[in-house]
Amino acid sequence: MGHILDRELKKGNAELLILALLEEKARHGYEIGKLITERSEGIVRFHVASLYPLLYRLERRGWVKGDWEPAGGRRRRFYRLTPTGRKTLASQRIRWRAFSGAINRIVEVQSA
Repeated sequence: MGHILDRELKKGNAELLILALLEEKARHGYEIGKLITERSEGIVRFHVASLYPLLYRLERRGWVKGDWEPAGGRRRRFYRLTPTGRKTLASQRIRWRAFSGAINRIVEVQSA
């Protein structure tokens, strides 16, 4: 049950995680996955098989733009935020802060 819940939580927030990482700079898919794992201290992980379809979907929506660039002796597809992606990220952050704040007010112990 816990594994299913974790997967659902990750799926519901995957776009926000990716957009937030691309706000800093253009990145390739492997780097995005690695940063998600590192910054979450291993709690959140994306397999390549699920990460790339997400990136393609974000690209179809016009939120990110992917370009092939040389990197480390080979070509990699680097993704960067579009202006629409920046607006979407700002909106998703507002919703995330409201949602996570509400959840914290419910689940955290209240002092009497």
